[in-house]
Amino acid sequence: MSRLVKKAASQCTDVPLDNADISEKLRLFSQLVRSCFGPTGRLKQIHNNIGGNVVTTSVSSVLLPAISSSQPLINLIKTSICNHVSRHSDCGLFAAVFCLSLIEHAKQSGLRRRVSIDVYKHTLALCTGYLQREDCGCKVKLDFNSSRNLVTLASSVISSKPACVLTKPEVLHVSRLCVQAFLLTVPCNHPGTVTLGDVVTVSVEGPSVDNSAVFSGLMVELPDASCPRQTNSPHLSPLRTVLLTASLAGDLCELGDGNIEVALGVDTDSQVLDRLLELGQQVVRDEVKLFVCQKVIHPVLQQYLRSHGVIVVERVGLALMEPLSQLTGAQPVAAVHTTIPSRAYGKVRDVSVRQFGSKKMLHLHSVTESTICTRILCHRNETMLSELKVVCQKTEQVLRLTLREPSALLGSGCTETHLAAYVRNKSVGDLAETAQALGCSQTECLRAVEGFCRSLESVAVALEHNGGSSLMDLTHGHHWSLPAGVVPDDPSVGSSTCGCGLVKSSPSKRWTYLNTNSSQFSPEPLTVCVDLQPRVLDSFTAKLTALQVAVETANLALDVQYIIRDVN
Repeated sequence: MSRLVKKAASQCTDVPLDNADISEKLRLFSQLVRSCFGPTGRLKQIHNNIGGNVVTTSVSSVLLPAISSSQPLINLIKTSICNHVSRHSDCGLFAAVFCLSLIEHAKQSGLRRRVSIDVYKHTLALCTGYLQREDCGCKVKLDFNSSRNLVTLASSVISSKPACVLTKPEVLHVSRLCVQAFLLTVPCNHPGTVTLGDVVTVSVEGPSVDNSAVFSGLMVELPDASCPRQTNSPHLSPLRTVLLTASLAGDLCELGDGNIEVALGVDTDSQVLDRLLELGQQVVRDEVKLFVCQKVIHPVLQQYLRSHGVIVVERVGLALMEPLSQLTGAQPVAAVHTTIPSRAYGKVRDVSVRQFGSKKMLHLHSVTESTICTRILCHRNETMLSELKVVCQKTEQVLRLTLREPSALLGSGCTETHLAAYVRNKSVGDLAETAQALGCSQTECLRAVEGFCRSLESVAVALEHNGGSSLMDLTHGHHWSLPAGVVPDDPSVGSSTCGCGLVKSSPSKRWTYLNTNSSQFSPEPLTVCVDLQPRVLDSFTAKLTALQVAVETANLALDVQYIIRDVN
C-alpha cells in the first residue's frame, strides 16, 4: 500500500549540548532533581496530561520513571540513573545532581570535550581509590555487634524522603523497625552458603506510624470474619499445611488448556464440585489443619473444610506464595484433578489472630528458625503510606548491601566536600605528570579538575533549600550549613558540629564558602572521639556506584556528537 504522506527526513542535531533548546531542558531537569534532594527537599506532584493518578513523591525510584521527555539526551541520563537505583536502591538523586553538574561545568569551562572526559575519568579513579582505602577520612566501619550505626544508616535514608511526612520520633521508630526486620532475615548458625530471608510488608491506612511493628513469621489477611473463631479450637502442634496455586472456584477453565469432551446430560458443575469435595476429603483424612489457596475457593468446599476444623485462607495472591512455601516447607500444588502427594504438605508451629486498624491478620509461626518476617506499616493517609512503603523497602535493600561491604560514608554533604578537598590537593601535587599522561596542558587539567570538585561541592550545596549558606572547613574538609541571613565570621553561631556530626566547631578553624575560589589543602584525618557519633550515614556501596554511574553517564553525554531522530 502506498504512503498517503511522503516520508519525512530524519532530524539530525549536531553537538547537542551546544543546542539552546537541549541546554534549557537539561537546566530544568537539573533544577527538578536538585529541588527534591535531601531531608528538606521539596515534594513533586506528577500527573499525566491525559489523565491518571497524581503521584506525590521525592523518591528517585518513583520520580524519575514518572517523568517523560521527548529529548533523547535526558532519557539517556534518566535511564542510566534508574538502572543504578534498581540495583542499589539509594543515591539516585545524588547521581542525577552530580552528573548534570559535571555536564554543566564541562560546558562552562570552554575546554575541549575530550579533555573534560579524560580528566573526569582520572579524578574518578582518584576518588574510588581513596574511598576503598582503609585510612579513608570519610568512611566509617560498621560494627554488627551494635545496631547503632545500622539505625543511623536507616534513619538517614528515611529522613531524606520528606514525602513520608514523619516526625523525628517516627523516623527513629521506623528506622529501628527496618533494622529489626533486616536482622530477622539473616539466618543464624547456618554453615555454607547463606540465603537471606524475606520481609513481607502489610500496609494499614489510618493508624499512627507509632503503631507500625515487625513480627517474626508471616501474616495473612483474613477477609472472612468467621475465620478467626476457628483458631480458638484446640489443635495438635505443629499444624499440617497445604498450599494451592490453582483456582478452586469450580471453573472449567482452570482444568487446563485444550478441548473438554462432555457426555450428553452430564452436569459439569456438579462433576467439578464433586472433584473439589474429593480434594477436601483427602486433606481432612491427611489431618491438614491449615488450607491456603492463592486464588478463590468454592463456598461449598470452604464450608466442608471448616466443618472439619480446617482453617481456610483464600486469595492470598502470588506475592505471598513464595514466603509461605519457605515458612511452612510446603510445595505449592498447581493441579486439582490429581491426588496431593504427601511430600507437598508443610507445617506451622502455631497460628494466632491480630488486629491492625481495619485489617484482621492470621499470624503463622514457623516450626523451626525462620528468616521470614512481616512488617506492619501504618500511616495517616494513602499517599504517605505508599511513599513510606517504598522507602522502607529501599532501606531494607541498603541494609543488605552492608553484608557485602560493612562500611558507610559520612552523610549530609561531608563526603562530597572531603573528596573535593582531597582531589584538589592530590591533583596539584601530581599536576605535571597527570597533564602529560592525559595529553593536555597543566592549565586545562587544573580547570577540568576544578569543575569536577565544584560538581562534588554542588551536591552538598543542593542539600540547602531554605536560603542558607554552605561552607567547608579548611582542616578536615567537612560540610557546614548556615541559616539564611546569618553571615558570621565563626560558623559555630549556626552549628556546633558539621553536617555529619563528627567535627566540632572551634575558634581556630577556618572556613570557606563552597563553589568559591579557595586554596587547596590536604584534609586531615579525624581523631576518634567517643562522645561524637555520626548522625548521618550513607550507603558505601550505593554511593560509590552512584559516583561511577554519574561520571560515566556525564562522559557519555559529553561524547555524543549527533542525535538522529526519526520523526515519522
